[in-house]
Amino acid sequence: MAPGELFSQRRIGLTGGIASGKSSVGRWLAQQGLPVLDADQFAREALAPGRQATHTVLQRYGSTVQAEGGAAVDRAALGRIVFQDSAERQWLEQLIHPLVRERFDQALSLHTEAPTVVLMIPLLFEAGLESLCSEIWVVDCDESQQLERLITRDGLSAEAAQARINAQWPLSRKRGLADHVISNREQPGAWRAQAVGLLNATAKAKPG
Repeated sequence: MAPGELFSQRRIGLTGGIASGKSSVGRWLAQQGLPVLDADQFAREALAPGRQATHTVLQRYGSTVQAEGGAAVDRAALGRIVFQDSAERQWLEQLIHPLVRERFDQALSLHTEAPTVVLMIPLLFEAGLESLCSEIWVVDCDESQQLERLITRDGLSAEAAQARINAQWPLSRKRGLADHVISNREQPGAWRAQAVGLLNATAKAKPG
């Protein structure tokens, strides 16, 4: 939590590394009836056909990232560019992150009566969005598991998968900044008991 900031509702910042399992935890929290606000969804909306950010990206990269029909961004092609070039990734993040933050503010204003809201933000720390949350959960796994899961999930080469992992802060750094760490190192679903315990626990504000 940002110093001196108080919330009238519990805002769980759910983060982790790519392929660490945070989406599985997010889906489970949604099944418990909690509003789950998804940064990835907001980022996809920002690059929908007709949006200003889409026009800006197409202007910069041209046909290299044009999807069939020309009005949309081929996200896979864009990913191949930005995960190979940190300067291009930084440019894209500076374009998209403010739009995602704006969408979070809008969505939170629609859920003011909810006692608990989940903010699922893969780049929570990297984007400096900690102040949106009253507590932060990091979904954790071994780096070798993360790499293996990402290769299997997205059909990437080991080199391409490692480049995506390297584009985020390492899980070891995120663990040290979390209020709670959910281990996803064991069998699939073994994290659920931890999540149940945390959800039922009294929310504790992150020290400022």
